[in-house]
Amino acid sequence: MKTTLFRQHGGPEVLEYTDFPTPEPKPGEALVRLHAAALNRVDVMVREGWPGLKLDLPHINGADGAGEVVALGSPPPPGEGLGLRPGDHVVINSNLGCGECDYCLAGWDNMCRNWHLLGETVRGTYAQYIALPVRQLYKLPADFDYHLAAGAALVYQTAWHSLITRGKLRPGETVLVVGAGGGVNTASIDIAKFSGAQVVVVGSNAEKLEKAEALGADVLIDRSKEENWSKAVFLATDKQGVEVAVDNVGITFMHSLRALKKGGRLLTVGNSGGPKFEIDNRYMFAKHLSIIGSTMSNLADFSTVMDLILARKLNPALDKSFPLEEAAAAQEHLWHGENFGKVTLDIG
Repeated sequence: MKTTLFRQHGGPEVLEYTDFPTPEPKPGEALVRLHAAALNRVDVMVREGWPGLKLDLPHINGADGAGEVVALGSPPPPGEGLGLRPGDHVVINSNLGCGECDYCLAGWDNMCRNWHLLGETVRGTYAQYIALPVRQLYKLPADFDYHLAAGAALVYQTAWHSLITRGKLRPGETVLVVGAGGGVNTASIDIAKFSGAQVVVVGSNAEKLEKAEALGADVLIDRSKEENWSKAVFLATDKQGVEVAVDNVGITFMHSLRALKKGGRLLTVGNSGGPKFEIDNRYMFAKHLSIIGSTMSNLADFSTVMDLILARKLNPALDKSFPLEEAAAAQEHLWHGENFGKVTLDIG
């Protein structure tokens, strides 16, 4: 099969479009012929590497993908993959639980004791074929766009689990989203509006804020013009503050904590600005604030949010598509923040 892989960590130049053995589906797995993959910032982080990261090189990036089932291994475990047949169109859930530990058995596979993210510690979707447990596949209608499905999968399950399952977002609340163009942020805007919330977006420029407004954002704050944007949020909410802040930057936590009203919740699924930073604990106890972390979602939440996407009640934002052989250019486009919504790869 054709794939884009890397044999050593480094910059975009280490990515190589080449041939690689097509995987064989194991018992309980399906072999999927991928037609689209979607990029995430973790792809670049994995390519560059970090201390302690151990990969079976060469490594294939990519958490998100959608395609067609071409073969099945021996029958899956009871209750898994019922009705899945060769020819079915599917989208991948990249949250890989073992299916056997106490967390998985309790329905919290995103807290699995042997958890993996597809494309991070195991080979991913920048390839023509991939073999995965059938429980990781969600069946699509035959006419549903592969790129839309691939672009939605990771970020929508992540945003849904954070906002709805962990964050307990309620209709009528106000949500601050820090950052306008990233995949999880655009998904958060969409899900918050679907849930009946008012949305305040802090973005890096007017162009991205205009696109955020088209997604449904109610209040737009340009941080290039408002250095103290937490004060701008406070004033824009009639000096009330917001109930929920979605902050996946990390180094902006103090701005978000200041923008929260008493009893507010700060939700985080990442730290794109860096993993280590300081906060003033006085804001935490004086304002009765909560910081709530979350990673991906469980299988139930994935099905719930994909059902809503197929019903067109949620509408993922797509940016630009690149051919598989131009994955390096796609990663650079994403990493430098040139996108609004999801960047995808076309796997011809």
